Amino acid sequence: MTEVNKAPHPGDGPPRVGGWTRFVTARPRLSLLVALVLTALAVVAGSGVADRLGSGGWEDPAAESTYATKALEREFPDSQPNLLLLVDSGRASVDDPAVAARARALAERLATEQGVTGVGSYWQSKSPAMRAKDGHEALIAARITGDENAMGKTLDRIAPHYRGTHGPVRVKVGGIVAVRHEMQTIIKEDLTRAEMIALPITLILLVMVFGSAIAALLPLGIGIVAILGTNAVLRGLTSFTDVSVFALNLTTALGLGLAIDYALFIVRRYREELSTGADPLTAVGTTLRTAGRTVLFSALTVAVSLAAMMVFPQYFLRSFAYAGIAVVLLAAAAALILLPAALLLLGHRVNSLDLRRLLSRGREPKAAGTEGTAWARAATLVMRRAPLFALGTTALLVLLGLPFLGVKFGTADDRQLPSGAESHVVQQHLRDGFPGTPGGGLEILAEGKADETQYADYKQRVAALPEVVRVDGPLVKGYTAYFTVQPKGEAVDTAAQNLVGDLRSLKAPFDTKVTGTAAVLVDSKHAIGQRLPWAGAFIAIVTLLLVFLLTGSVLIPLQAVVLNALSLTAMFGAVVWVFQDGHLSGALGFTSPGSIETTLPVLMFCVAFGLSMDYGVFLLSRIKEEYERTGDHNEAVRHGLQRTGGLITAAAVILAVVMVAIGTSRVTNTKMLGLGIALAVLMDAMVVRSLLVPAIMRLTGRATWWAPAPLRRFHQRFGLSEGEPAVPAEEEKEPAGV
Repeated sequence: MTEVNKAPHPGDGPPRVGGWTRFVTARPRLSLLVALVLTALAVVAGSGVADRLGSGGWEDPAAESTYATKALEREFPDSQPNLLLLVDSGRASVDDPAVAARARALAERLATEQGVTGVGSYWQSKSPAMRAKDGHEALIAARITGDENAMGKTLDRIAPHYRGTHGPVRVKVGGIVAVRHEMQTIIKEDLTRAEMIALPITLILLVMVFGSAIAALLPLGIGIVAILGTNAVLRGLTSFTDVSVFALNLTTALGLGLAIDYALFIVRRYREELSTGADPLTAVGTTLRTAGRTVLFSALTVAVSLAAMMVFPQYFLRSFAYAGIAVVLLAAAAALILLPAALLLLGHRVNSLDLRRLLSRGREPKAAGTEGTAWARAATLVMRRAPLFALGTTALLVLLGLPFLGVKFGTADDRQLPSGAESHVVQQHLRDGFPGTPGGGLEILAEGKADETQYADYKQRVAALPEVVRVDGPLVKGYTAYFTVQPKGEAVDTAAQNLVGDLRSLKAPFDTKVTGTAAVLVDSKHAIGQRLPWAGAFIAIVTLLLVFLLTGSVLIPLQAVVLNALSLTAMFGAVVWVFQDGHLSGALGFTSPGSIETTLPVLMFCVAFGLSMDYGVFLLSRIKEEYERTGDHNEAVRHGLQRTGGLITAAAVILAVVMVAIGTSRVTNTKMLGLGIALAVLMDAMVVRSLLVPAIMRLTGRATWWAPAPLRRFHQRFGLSEGEPAVPAEEEKEPAGV
């Protein structure tokens, strides 16, 4: 038989088991045993991690407002209540003798509780701000001392003794400490439910993708290892720094999502090599040299996007960097070490329990190389009408992103919780039924020697500002004093934020610092705006370098950054349209505060950009591999989409399922994160990778691969190369029909 000559293929030739392949396959059983032991240790080390995580972290620790808040808590602890008891007298007046007697008894009892200080009440102070307008509700205020974990334990201990009916009154528990503690509890409960939803659906989808039940279990195993390992890392980090409880959601989502992405890519390539007749060891070697290197590059690009959040001072954002980097690296490590060992042990049994064979009895099996023909036809169609698809998809993405132009930034408050949550009910009663704007007051810390005349003169000038309703104080302790300022309008509206600037610019004979809800928002926006260019530059520069090392092209990295950013427009537009403007709030079960928490867009951009790069690297690596093999640009694009289109779409759907499961959370920020990233992932896979990328690459043609001579030499020395590059034909081939 005459052997047909063919172009070199990465899987051709004798088995290559040097380097990394030899390392990961030398002792496969030992590798899996060590992994099992380490995973068991991670379960122990990570146990109870949720109880050590905080529910705050939105403020800049170096900001003026943070300093002032801590100083007031230290010097005037009684003035900083974080626990509120809403006392409802029913149809009676709160001034009714029986009601007043029972309320005073509750306040006196609360003052004796360990860890509680600064107890005050309407019945003691007769302050109009502590009495509802209708006269049927009033407040008992106190401060629980300690850090977040200590406050939570104190609240758990005392709340059951005050919540509920006490003679003529009924009591609900609220305040900042109750809001944060209830949020933390709900997030833990919702995360467990999300995992129960996501895991079985994910397994079903993996079986549908692979056909084989054995192959479908491998990605889930990698995901579980990554999640448990990250929980142990977060548990360790809580000994040194604050970590947000919201990071657990990202751990689950990325742990499952990325582990499935990487395992899908590796297992698919391994099975593809087996189908060509390669033995398991050769198939593992080829898979690691191709798909394995791609997974490594992909993990680095995702980690870079998440690492950018380290430049921000808020521990809410930094927590996602900790969790994200850990879970990405652990998922990649498990995919590149444990998965090859498992594949080598399984050999051809990786195709065992192939359900597709049961469903396709009596039908001819597909010929080798015919998989993905629908994607090949789609690529041909897109490239034939490249200008139309490029302009059309770009216009669609820009249109979907337009609502983001009307974004309003705010702070996270009780409206993150479901409407029936007790602490939300309390705060809503304060908003609707009490005078003033609860939580909207500004506080001025005054430090330095001053007399009564100077304090009075300063208070008069503050009261004269047009946005001020009234000024209370000062309370003086040594050389420190503080004033309370009640602004007009909402707590964090534009007028309140402008008032913060006016107060800070007002001259005084002593040092002044302003805090309060609006001040925290102003400082948070300033911190993010100041560091955002650095984070963006870091992501862009490192991504450009990594994609250049992958492709050797100058143009492709620029396209990747621009198209990835463009793919996120739908997510940002939807976030504003749904969560700020309140559309679909009834169907999705949340209360719109009329704004977006300041840190959320930064978080969502970093996560979604990294995931978009993940899919971009998968597609570009296969296009690059085919271009090196044939030198035919258009055929490489068509072949790359044929080989990865279905894989990327399947991975995106599975990750979207995980994110939607996270999005079923009753906490609005978590719901926004899950549903927003699910939308971004689907738009990226189904619109950008399937339509926009092949259209743009067809328009740029062979120039796509150009690089100046010095950069070409740099890439030849340090870059990623699959196989031996072919000499491009003088006349570029056109795909059929183009």
